[in-house]
Amino acid sequence: LHLVESGGGLVQPGGSLRLSCAASGRTFSYYTMAWFRQAPGKEREFVAGITWTSSTDYADSAKGRFTISRDNAKKTVSLQMNSLQPEDTAAYYCAANYMGRATPSRNAYDYWGQGTQVTVSS
Repeated sequence: LHLVESGGGLVQPGGSLRLSCAASGRTFSYYTMAWFRQAPGKEREFVAGITWTSSTDYADSAKGRFTISRDNAKKTVSLQMNSLQPEDTAAYYCAANYMGRATPSRNAYDYWGQGTQVTVSS
């Protein structure tokens, strides 16, 4: 499974961005997908996940602001991010595991994209 993220950029505090992850190579619909992020000097952390059955889970920092969704026909997973704050600045990564849970554990994911940078600054 090959993953390519897009949609990152510079946004002012309080603004919104929509990240997308395009998958290719295998049967996308059986993969649980997740978004992680990594700020400079920090560990890569779970942001949101959506299982292959479309159950969702969010980190506390994302609840109420971010929404993860998937389109199996287009083989994409998206992350709508609203009310962005400077602490959301990070490289955002798409990840996948086969028919697994939307777990926050990085080790559970077998495939990763290259990341897209999100910078929240005035």
